[in-house]
Amino acid sequence: MKRVLVANRSEIAIRVMRACRELGLTSIAVYSEADREALHARYADEAYYLGPAPASESYLNIKKIIEIAKECHADAIHPGYGFLAENPSFAYACEKEGIKFIGPSSRVIELMGNKVAARQEMKKAKVPVVPGTEECVTDFHLARDIAAEIGYPVICKPAGGGGGIGMKIVNNEDELKTAIESSQAIAASTFGIPDVYIEKYLPHPRHIEFQILGDAHGNVVHLGERECSIQRRPQKLIEESPSPAHPP
Repeated sequence: MKRVLVANRSEIAIRVMRACRELGLTSIAVYSEADREALHARYADEAYYLGPAPASESYLNIKKIIEIAKECHADAIHPGYGFLAENPSFAYACEKEGIKFIGPSSRVIELMGNKVAARQEMKKAKVPVVPGTEECVTDFHLARDIAAEIGYPVICKPAGGGGGIGMKIVNNEDELKTAIESSQAIAASTFGIPDVYIEKYLPHPRHIEFQILGDAHGNVVHLGERECSIQRRPQKLIEESPSPAHPP
């Protein structure tokens, strides 16, 4: 692996490119019309125009990114986070073209990158999950029945992507339809996947994560837990490890 295309922009792209420099790898940037003069496009060893300003026509354009990767002879693609990082179709497109996708396999992303699929897989493994839908929600009447069954407040979430983007808290039936439509629109424009689902909203949870790393050779380790409960809208502000609330 000698040439890495970074399919992202701004701070995360620069982080990846800096790592490439430290490893002696060539970094390749892609940029939209709005990012012609962006730092990541100037910081990279090479830079290629990707498309118009809307993310749907540039940073979410799988076909165009793969075309550029082949044109510039990239050995690998790093997706950064957001955009296509959790899109199994992107990982699969890389695999199909013989380009190393720096991240999980398309199969793993398909299972865990989509929260509805992840919920289904966890239930199969008998892992407890928050009450909610087992399929994506497209019909308001079905959503209304489900919300009434599990009880308000509920939360409408994009099935693909993360970072708290597109999540809408719903306190009653009057707010439900607008919340679903808004969440779907944000999910489509940010992640390229309009699917959303509903689950019970927990007003005061402890958000504790266990970081797990695995490689292509079957080696798996965990890095302990981290407390992520201090958030705003609802983005994590502080992560503390180990968690002060978690016993040994």
